[in-house]
Amino acid sequence: MLSGKLQTELNKQMNNEFFAEYEYLSMAAYFHAMNLDGIANYFHVQAQEEHFHAMKIFHFVLDKGGKVELQQIAKPDVTFKSPIEVFEKALGHEKKVTKSINDLMDDAIKENDHAVNSFLKWYVDEQVEEEALASKALGKMELIGGKGEGLLILDQEYASRSFTPPVA
Repeated sequence: MLSGKLQTELNKQMNNEFFAEYEYLSMAAYFHAMNLDGIANYFHVQAQEEHFHAMKIFHFVLDKGGKVELQQIAKPDVTFKSPIEVFEKALGHEKKVTKSINDLMDDAIKENDHAVNSFLKWYVDEQVEEEALASKALGKMELIGGKGEGLLILDQEYASRSFTPPVA
């Protein structure tokens, strides 16, 4: 069984992951409106990953005999000043998620809950990858100044990106 605190915190993290899905869909919509469907695809894939992350928590809470408590999902930003700002916000969001996962891991360690600790290790490792990906994408966007032919090349690069759920 999950402690009340860990159950609450896991439900909050699940909500954070669902919010991230919405946030990335909003970013995808921004690029679709610019006819940059490849870059939009980058954010669609990010949204799919966040949905997967949320559902992984959903099933873990149930498997541990806990109660899933779905919460209201906040409205994401829907207006952006530039393509660079979108990627800056994406990296900032990933850093917030990393902090949230680390805080949750700290709680699991304090409560000596080995199952939650083991479960969260996957998220800790995943966040290293997510931050690196977002940082690299931002770096590319900054390199091209968020415009011109470079933007079209980046659009082509991200068009082929896809999501394959990891085997658990």
